[in-house]
Amino acid sequence: MEQLDSQQEMQTETKPKKSALREMLESIVIAVLLAAVIRLFILEPFYIPSGSMEPTLLIGDRIIVSKVTYHLRDPRPGDIVVFKFPLDPSRNFVKRLIARGGDTVEIKDSVLYINNKPVQEPYLPKGLTFQDYGPKTVPPGHYFMMGDNRNNSDDSRVWGFLDEDLIVGKAEVIYWPLNRIGLVK
Repeated sequence: MEQLDSQQEMQTETKPKKSALREMLESIVIAVLLAAVIRLFILEPFYIPSGSMEPTLLIGDRIIVSKVTYHLRDPRPGDIVVFKFPLDPSRNFVKRLIARGGDTVEIKDSVLYINNKPVQEPYLPKGLTFQDYGPKTVPPGHYFMMGDNRNNSDDSRVWGFLDEDLIVGKAEVIYWPLNRIGLVK
């Protein structure tokens, strides 16, 4: 047994040791690769530049968006979604998903109706009034998106339906500012 241990010690002693610089460089490369994979395929941070989603998301909020969620399930009404703006895909927008393909959307007297049924929207400010719209039916493979700040939102009422291929992911968490940390609802 002792001979085996001596041989192992000799083998480990003859292995060239990595320099501290090389170990540090390897660690940095691995960290950068992991960060890139996470950002490209799993989670991505976004900054909220406008008030179109107030009071849910405020100007200056920073959020984490899951790029995985919609590979596991379809987007649902009520989800807050980040997507490529249909009229300029170089820009990202964030809005609430209101209706899916096949649904009919109508707004009458500041009440949202999906398929002729009123929708409770507890996330909207009390007493908010906004213009009538529709009825319009969402085509298959598309979504109807609206900002929570209905009177100050460039959304599906203006630019039309969102193609499902433009979805980036689901807004999950507000991580900045510190006093607003929490799940996006």
